[in-house]
Amino acid sequence: MTLLNNPRTRRRRLGVAASAAGLLAALLTAGPAAATPDPGDGPAAQKKVSSSEAAEVKADIAAGEIPGQDEIVHSDNIEHLVNIPKETLAGTNSDLAFQGHYAFAGNYDGFRIFDIRNPRAPRTVAQVLCPGSQNDITVSGDLLFLSTDSSRSDNSCNSTTQPATEKSSWEGMKVFDISDKANPKYVAAVETACGSHTHTLVPERRNVYIYVSSYSPNAAFPDCQPPHDGITVIKVPRKAPEKAAVVNFPVLFPGEGPDGGGNPGAPTNPGVSKTTGCHDITVLPSKDLAAGACMGDGILFSIEDPENPKVIDQVQDNVNFAFWHSATFNQKADKVVFTDELGGGGAATCNAAIGPNRGADGIYDIVGRGDHRKLVFKGYYKIPRHQADTENCVAHNGSLIPVKGKDLMVQAWYQGGVSVWDFTDSANPKEIAYFERGPLSTTTLATGGSWSAYYYNGYIYSNDIAKGFDVLKLSDRRTDPAKRIRLDELNVQTQPDYFD
Repeated sequence: MTLLNNPRTRRRRLGVAASAAGLLAALLTAGPAAATPDPGDGPAAQKKVSSSEAAEVKADIAAGEIPGQDEIVHSDNIEHLVNIPKETLAGTNSDLAFQGHYAFAGNYDGFRIFDIRNPRAPRTVAQVLCPGSQNDITVSGDLLFLSTDSSRSDNSCNSTTQPATEKSSWEGMKVFDISDKANPKYVAAVETACGSHTHTLVPERRNVYIYVSSYSPNAAFPDCQPPHDGITVIKVPRKAPEKAAVVNFPVLFPGEGPDGGGNPGAPTNPGVSKTTGCHDITVLPSKDLAAGACMGDGILFSIEDPENPKVIDQVQDNVNFAFWHSATFNQKADKVVFTDELGGGGAATCNAAIGPNRGADGIYDIVGRGDHRKLVFKGYYKIPRHQADTENCVAHNGSLIPVKGKDLMVQAWYQGGVSVWDFTDSANPKEIAYFERGPLSTTTLATGGSWSAYYYNGYIYSNDIAKGFDVLKLSDRRTDPAKRIRLDELNVQTQPDYFD
């Protein structure tokens, strides 16, 4: 989810590396919590819709045009196996990562670990209370990484929100040891310029590199000054994670003046976000490639030298894209799907008024070779079902479904649910399966729905902001070959070579 110009979440960021070796997370498997959830990192306030809009929602439900409140509907080729509601961590559910028979679910209050050995009955192994939006989560070997993108009083799991003007504030990356899944241990912290909204791993044998995406600098924030036109690169030694440190800040959008390069946004490009950093990056290590979704720009870059990524091409869409949010390569690395998070994930954009090309996916072919490769626009994809004006809905996080010769993807659309779609023909994408719930409310625009929906070892896992953890089974001749692909680990923004 993207929160722009929000004084609660876009607070001062620090750029000095620090470590917190030996700190213990507040584990909630038993006994009273040592920390408490912080309301400063809660979801956006709910907003009443007009009486006419509320009446229209109720009329659409009565006519069967949209599901009833909280009603579950899905295509015939999807089965909803189970929902695991929130327990101790009551905050906003966020991203997912996987390792072996475990799923790791981020939450603005911390993270939760599930044993998914039996996908029909996931079991909670641990809940770790460690507040700090948005707790974007990844795993690699015995290490778990957590993003903090709101100013905190310190780097501990007992921290509280703190004003941007206070120099002692902290935000950045946290590192946990998960060698014992039931007892994660907080072992390191690294402060990063402008925090860590999301992060992406580039794993190597001895080290893990982290690309930290952050944005929205402000002249009033002493340690998050404009321009902020790059990403932070952190190096984490696997055998000594307490030595994690920032090793580079490559500028991806060079430019002169206080605003640097990248898309200037409004008023030059009305309705388009000004580029002041990246929101999310996806890497394809097998091809030494990365794709960056950077607010007003989409970029393709080489990560042959992981400490020094190099931009190959840069594109903009100043007609239909408001905020470049995330990216997904196809397996052949000749396409990239970029998402537009119109409205920041908190608006109703899946309706006739917005139309099919805004708040959608943009499909780009990659043409050429080496440093001369270019991103060429081919088409848009948006879910074909209109949602209520009380439902936040827009393109969000998804992953490939690995089938040779096909480009298939599962994707979250907040209260638009989960969509499975085929973009083998870049210019003519089509949906082949879906799962969704009816609106959380018929009178209020309330934030909810699927934050992330990913395919892992034969099943689709979705982290619903409000409802909890869902497991879906997809049965379709077009996607069934993917069930033969088994992974030991999956961080979706670190795309594997499924067929190597």
